[in-house]
Amino acid sequence: MPSSSASLAFGDVVLVPFPFTSQAASKQRPAVVVSSRAYAVERPDVVMMAITSQLRPSPAFGEVWIADWQGAGLIKPSAVKPVIATFEQRLVIRRLGALAAADANALAQALVHILGPSA
Repeated sequence: MPSSSASLAFGDVVLVPFPFTSQAASKQRPAVVVSSRAYAVERPDVVMMAITSQLRPSPAFGEVWIADWQGAGLIKPSAVKPVIATFEQRLVIRRLGALAAADANALAQALVHILGPSA
């Protein structure tokens, strides 16, 4: 694993013990970094969104289907879930890959819809 969180950037796909939303437990799963490299320089942690291979018939609100899932280091078709968590960098087990530019752009747009002011 990289020696500092500064080496992780938006769109990097990593393996982490992602917590369930109930906080009752966690599951080792892939996640995508949604914090910037600048954030990583200033903070000892990294903000991520969960990735799942359980695809619905069509994406739910805030989900992003990863078109180039193999290029991102994933083993099957996957989607980014609108579930956000912050991790200490030391909890990152390993880097799997990175989102392709088109997938990273789709994720950035989803974040605007999830976090931005409502219209």
